[in-house]
Amino acid sequence: MPIFDKLTNAAKDFFIEHEEGTPAAPTPPTTQFGATTPPAAPTTPGTSTPFAAAPVTQAEQRHIDHIAGLLAGDGKDFGAYMKMVKSMAAAGLSGPMLYQTAYNAFSAVNGGTVPALLASASQFELALTTDREKVLARHREKMGEANTPGAAPSPVAQLQAQEKKLAADLADLTRQLQAKQQQLLQTQQQLGEERHKTQAALASYELANSAALTDLQAHRKAAEAFLNANGAK
Repeated sequence: MPIFDKLTNAAKDFFIEHEEGTPAAPTPPTTQFGATTPPAAPTTPGTSTPFAAAPVTQAEQRHIDHIAGLLAGDGKDFGAYMKMVKSMAAAGLSGPMLYQTAYNAFSAVNGGTVPALLASASQFELALTTDREKVLARHREKMGEANTPGAAPSPVAQLQAQEKKLAADLADLTRQLQAKQQQLLQTQQQLGEERHKTQAALASYELANSAALTDLQAHRKAAEAFLNANGAK
């Protein structure tokens, strides 16, 4: 039957090692039976970011290699079983039969048991979880959210400190500017009052001077007229 021919070829490809320098045929990713969509990464309520991170459409190769290193086993663990499942899924097998057939082939080669196989899966899950916690801790240090005693501050932490200092300097300069503006307004008000007083004093003087001059000139003319007239006699 074609399905069994495919399974035979899949098992043969899985257990036969590829020659050095010959890349293995890529295996398309398959959804495992009973698997669900992984939950989104947890976020802390009440936190916000000053900018929106660029969308990541594909993991970087260095991260893929790092995760692959965490999942690398001895060929007798759940990682090897997963490879068998994917190989048989590519051959057309699916559902419970996929996992049972893969386990039968896996157990026949490695002599494993179901408890040991599932325990191996738990170890891989623990390795991924532990590594993620370490990465998140390093990320918090890089973002300046946590500090390790004796460790040099990260570039983000240094820029945050510089931003804080510049903001404080700007706030201080703003307060100084407001104080100077207030002083300027008070000075301008005093200047206006002094100018008004000076102008008023000058106007008062001009009035008194004009009155005195007018009075003096009037009496001078009168005296001149009478005195000249009497002197002429």
